[in-house]
Amino acid sequence: MSVTRETVAKIASLARIEMDAPALDHMVPELNAILDWVEQLGEVDTSGIEPMTAVIPNTLRLRDDVVDADPLTGGGIREKVLANAPAAEHGFFGVPKVIE
Repeated sequence: MSVTRETVAKIASLARIEMDAPALDHMVPELNAILDWVEQLGEVDTSGIEPMTAVIPNTLRLRDDVVDADPLTGGGIREKVLANAPAAEHGFFGVPKVIE
């Protein structure tokens, strides 16, 4: 795939970037080099490689999902919290229905 001066001018216009003629001429070979590099990446054999989200293996640190009964640390005070709610329903905050 080859990028022309007109293509660079259109991309600059769509991106709302003002470029003069020398800048357009400078960008044409740079964008072509980038596209050539991307095409080279497409030629790499990745058939035995599993998809990954990071280079190093990441695991989440998990903790037990328990409610702390100590009121100083935030647990066991549902009734006190819901007493401040304008509308409480089934142990939760009631909110108005919003449909757009």
